[in-house]
Amino acid sequence: MWQALPAQPCFLCGTASRNGVWCAACDADLPYLTAACCPVCALPTHDGATCGHCLQQAPHFDRTVAVFAYAFPLNKLVQALKHNEKLVLAKELANKLAQRIAVRPDCLVAMPLHPMRLRARGFNQSFELARHIGRQMDIPALLNACQRKRDTPPQTALSRKDRGRNMRHAFMCTQDFSGKHVAIVDDVMTSGASLNELAQTLRKAGAREISAWAIARTLPHSAS
Repeated sequence: MWQALPAQPCFLCGTASRNGVWCAACDADLPYLTAACCPVCALPTHDGATCGHCLQQAPHFDRTVAVFAYAFPLNKLVQALKHNEKLVLAKELANKLAQRIAVRPDCLVAMPLHPMRLRARGFNQSFELARHIGRQMDIPALLNACQRKRDTPPQTALSRKDRGRNMRHAFMCTQDFSGKHVAIVDDVMTSGASLNELAQTLRKAGAREISAWAIARTLPHSAS
């Protein structure tokens, strides 16, 4: 028998919500990605065609699934999860991503944190997302199969070219992925440099197909 959820303060506006961690009104205001986009990198394109950049220089992953644009107020949810340890948000955001998955992989790999950063933060937000998605979809989420071997500087202040250089040889795989379809789970996809480098590492470990799954996609200013 259906039962209403107990009312709780909406994480975004504070009003009573029976809709989950945030209320229905705030959910309607979230920047869901609804426009046509490149199936490979999820940037906006006319009629959903593959973008010129992916045609000229195809990334090492095959497709991208993203739920939101990285914009207000969704960015507040991601930042609260990552920096304020609001882990309750991971399940809600993971549910939104799971609802968009059409191609089922063999396993999930979270974007790894370097051990130093993991110790400082205490958790990997991408693995929290992968864990919830894996549980919901009955797909194994592999915790230590891929590792970040270099503590790379933050990507935010770097150009697209420098982001690619910054991530070069940053990852290693400790598991054989031969013949597997692997989905990489991350919170935000900006240039895609980190995802592309991890995808290349997974290819070298034998992965035959790679999907990139992100809660949010950073869009060009003209498209946001």
